[in-house]
Amino acid sequence: MGEAVVLVTGGSRGVGAEVAGLLAERGDVGTVVVNHRDGNKAWMARAVAARVEAAGRRALVLRADLTDPDETRGMLADLEESAGRLDGLVLNASGGLERWADEGYAMRINADSPVRLVDAALPLMRPGGRIAFVTSHWAHFERYESPVYAPVARSKQAGEAALRARSARLAARGVALTVVSGDVIADSPIALMLDRLNPGWLAARRDRVGPLPDTRAFAGAIADAAVPDGRGARPPATVYVGSTRM
Repeated sequence: MGEAVVLVTGGSRGVGAEVAGLLAERGDVGTVVVNHRDGNKAWMARAVAARVEAAGRRALVLRADLTDPDETRGMLADLEESAGRLDGLVLNASGGLERWADEGYAMRINADSPVRLVDAALPLMRPGGRIAFVTSHWAHFERYESPVYAPVARSKQAGEAALRARSARLAARGVALTVVSGDVIADSPIALMLDRLNPGWLAARRDRVGPLPDTRAFAGAIADAAVPDGRGARPPATVYVGSTRM
């Protein structure tokens, strides 16, 4: 599937940036589409695009605030004009802990936006296409270990449920949905923030469950879930990264 086109939302930093880079470096795709929200940080998306191109793959950088339906439609129109199709979709963009975020932002970005994007992108997707929804064990298992993260977890769980409800519709188009759920990602900004708020929290988690996955390991599982294998094999409905002990 070296010519596949894969869109990574929230692809300018963190897990999304690593997914985009891995897709290119492993040779899984022909074009990596890097979505980002903040025009003031477009340089970050361009840096990811440079990594993709250094690996010999095509990169497209498309800015869109996915909570805005018009911007979402505009991004897909640009994608269709530039690439003509979509083979894989990584639903990685998320939020809710930002200082500027209002009370409803977590639900808009983590639940409403991915569902709207899937509905709008489906006409561009070919049979054999894959969608990977990125979430956390806290959201997937509905175990909110930190009250700070609870609103985000609830909204991610709502997004997962809404996408699962579309599985039959996706399957009718030959498109498969995989939920990729991660344990605490040891080097993620959220994990480091929570460890600052609760010193020793990360060490206690390691003592309880063993080694924690890092960004690269999590990104690798997401990349695996997002790329058609060319043989029509159906991917698993859920992939777990790290311990599922809660």
